[in-house]
Amino acid sequence: MKLATFHDPVLGAPRVGLVTEAGLHPFAAVHSMRSLIAGGRAALDRAAADARAAEPLDLAEAELLAPLEPASVRDFVAFEEHVEGVRRSVDGAEGVPDAWYDAPAFYFTNPHAILGPDAEVAFPAACLARDFELEVAVVVGAEGRSVAPAEAGAYVFGYTILNDWSARDLQGREMQVGLGPAKGKDFASTLGPWIVTADELEPYRDEDGFLDLLCTVSVNGTEVGRDRLANIGWTFETMIAYASRDSRVVAGDVLGSGTVGNGGCLAELWGRRGAQEPKPLQPGDVVTLEVEGIGTLTNTVAAAPPAPELPPVRRRDEAARTAAREVPR
Repeated sequence: MKLATFHDPVLGAPRVGLVTEAGLHPFAAVHSMRSLIAGGRAALDRAAADARAAEPLDLAEAELLAPLEPASVRDFVAFEEHVEGVRRSVDGAEGVPDAWYDAPAFYFTNPHAILGPDAEVAFPAACLARDFELEVAVVVGAEGRSVAPAEAGAYVFGYTILNDWSARDLQGREMQVGLGPAKGKDFASTLGPWIVTADELEPYRDEDGFLDLLCTVSVNGTEVGRDRLANIGWTFETMIAYASRDSRVVAGDVLGSGTVGNGGCLAELWGRRGAQEPKPLQPGDVVTLEVEGIGTLTNTVAAAPPAPELPPVRRRDEAARTAAREVPR
């Protein structure tokens, strides 16, 4: 089934709905997406049966929101082609790091900056190299710790589309410190248009167990990139297992696939071509991601007002640093 979150004008609050060919069937107001996920499949089926009995709303008229407020967002980098191209674009390095082949690496991004379909995406005012990232995300359905890869399928609730927006110039500067993208990423991520439960996508698995979905991205109606999700290096089950290793995942966690190759973002193309072609996103540009079996996610690019200036760093000379290390015994 397809599960959406929409703004209910009567309640004046978000509400969950079941998307069918007939329209959008609202769930009882007591349900949130997180409660439906955590409640398990049997409870979801009962709630969905009640929703189907209700008169559907016109989906075209509904104001869709991000399908859920994630407990956390881990974003992986699981496409080799993407790593190669973006690495060349961001820091000028060639090839794929050996460590990439060891395990599905990820970073945590901001769960408080989640946007939904048709929302305006305000990039930092200082950013000039604005970029999209076409991804598929898995939604975790249960709590687990050090989950075995063979058992991780039971932890998959469903899938949605993720746009991991990127301020490439900010990212390139701050990653010289050796931590992560931070302000190059945490201003916005888009999820939507809804969550497709895992059973709906099972027919798309290939012989190796990978989901084989066509993924495309267009800017202002012109296609920029396309790839198949099956070109990914690890299954979502492996990502869940790795995320939970010596740690914990919970119902409502979101794990992004990382950006698909072959133009899944502009930076990959910039790295391969040695120039910013196509040009960076501009305010007013409309970016549309489409993933087979899931749907279409569209947003408009904007620029945020300038942020307050930071005070300068306190620089200390060698004498001051030496004195600070001399702790009295």
